[in-house]
Amino acid sequence: MIRNLLVVIILLLGVQQTSLRAQDVWSLQKCVDYALTNNIKIKQGVISTQYQQNQLRQSKNSRLPNLNGQVSQNLNFGRSLTYDNTYKDINSSETDLGLGTTIPVFNGFQITNSIEKLKLDLMASVEDLSKAKSDISVNIASTYLEILFDKELVKVAEDQLTVTRQQIKQIGEKVEAGSLARGSLLEIEAQAAGEDLNLVNAKNQLQLAKLKLVQLLELEMNDKFDIEVPNLPEISAQASVVAATEVYKTAVQFRPEIKGADLRFQSSKYQLRLAQGTLYPTISLYANVYDSYNNKYTDINGKNIDFSSQLKNNQRKGIGVQMNIPIFTRFQNRLQIDNARLQVLNTELDLESARKLLRSDIETAQTNAIAAMNRFSSNQKAVSSMREAFRYSEEKFSVGLVNAVEYNTAKTKLAKSESDLLQAKYEFIFRTKLLDLYRGLPLTL
Repeated sequence: MIRNLLVVIILLLGVQQTSLRAQDVWSLQKCVDYALTNNIKIKQGVISTQYQQNQLRQSKNSRLPNLNGQVSQNLNFGRSLTYDNTYKDINSSETDLGLGTTIPVFNGFQITNSIEKLKLDLMASVEDLSKAKSDISVNIASTYLEILFDKELVKVAEDQLTVTRQQIKQIGEKVEAGSLARGSLLEIEAQAAGEDLNLVNAKNQLQLAKLKLVQLLELEMNDKFDIEVPNLPEISAQASVVAATEVYKTAVQFRPEIKGADLRFQSSKYQLRLAQGTLYPTISLYANVYDSYNNKYTDINGKNIDFSSQLKNNQRKGIGVQMNIPIFTRFQNRLQIDNARLQVLNTELDLESARKLLRSDIETAQTNAIAAMNRFSSNQKAVSSMREAFRYSEEKFSVGLVNAVEYNTAKTKLAKSESDLLQAKYEFIFRTKLLDLYRGLPLTL
């Protein structure tokens, strides 16, 4: 009995936890944090950064000496050199052993320049990752606001349909009493059908916006998925938009796309130095140990010399300095230098292009924000006027002074002005938040 009770309690707790998960709503911060952790492009950016770290380690390790062992087994047939330095027709088996090392001394500063270049490439990769995180955050914020906008449109459509249904009830009572013609009821019922379709379309649009956010988060679509509705800032008539020039002065100093482009420009300069280093001689130290064993080697008494004795007697050691001087390389070195110079010019243009694109994006965001603010102010006045006109038309429609067509026209104008007001509101919020992001402020609602 007790065991059955425990099973029931566990099942109830499981159902409760499932219900809580189903009712879980996502805030903007939760969406952004989840995407920054799980987004595939972000993960690829992390991998790319780790790859650049390994490239830098490899370049630093190229200063170290290498060490290579060598083992070979040879079968010799016919006339061969014997242990007593004479030639005989003899078949033999020979084992050669070797160990060698090379230490780079000078290579036209290519190792140093390679290390400095890869340091800059690593820093640029980090900035690329920051840019990817910024982009996904902006996309999520934009879609998040789109959902909030669609939620309000659904509410507007619901309110309109509620008012129309109340009108249907009132008009139906008057038709039954004989104070209004039945045509008035049919016309308002047709209006209700159209508004019901508008509500369905608004809900579908909201569902598509949610799907878009879910896909950005790379989740599976769930009908229970929803977002938290934050307390959005009120837009006042005194609202202002920060100047684009001021935003640009700040943004150009820290935006990852600018820093990344500048780092690649600096990296290309080191690539040019690397190419120029191929014109210099290279100097390296080397050392080696060599040994061998032959199964046919004999002493003066004709007795085979054993393996250990041969290794002891045949060992050779060497140490030396080697210089390689490039004399003619089919013009490859010169062409590498020319290509490196072109790459410097190209990355400089990339940097200039990134700065111009940033300025353009900021100016566009500021212009759109100002336009949205102006539209919001105008639509606020329009909505106030339309509401008063609709109230007046509603009163006259209730007593039969205006027909359903005039009443529906007034209602449609009110709905359009309310939709325009909401659109301007969310456009202004998004553009101002985008400008804040360019200024280095956190992306919050």
